[in-house]
Amino acid sequence: MSPNDLSPRRATVGDVPALNALARAAYAIYVPLIGREPMPMAVDWATLLPVQEVWIIDGPSGDAIASLALELEPDHLVIWSIAVAPAHQGRGIGRSLMAFAETRARALQRSEIRLFTNARMERNVAHYRRLGYVETHREQLADRILVHMRKAVAPG
Repeated sequence: MSPNDLSPRRATVGDVPALNALARAAYAIYVPLIGREPMPMAVDWATLLPVQEVWIIDGPSGDAIASLALELEPDHLVIWSIAVAPAHQGRGIGRSLMAFAETRARALQRSEIRLFTNARMERNVAHYRRLGYVETHREQLADRILVHMRKAVAPG
């Protein structure tokens, strides 16, 4: 399956178990690195569906292989989570979802996308920079430092 063949669909309540499992699998690699479960692992995705746009990509056998959670703000869009199943990583699916987020921002008339990640996830920070995101600030929390990034989105 190539990234060009992917077609995200809006997640439904019936997808919650798959979304919870996908987040746990995709983010598990970060637990030893940051010393805690990242937020997408710890949340029950049923609580996100009513307040965020949650998109899912189904694999050839109908299983969830990737997801994207977008939070709509008055003047921008936040990528709250992007997850790709470990067996499907490295195939461009994440980049396709990032491009899809830009498409959604244009459709929703938002001129900017923002995201945040743990400062210890240096590989992610570098990846987002390669995609055109710039760091705006770092936020010190009690147990971690968040790197906040943004990217301007040209109107469609």
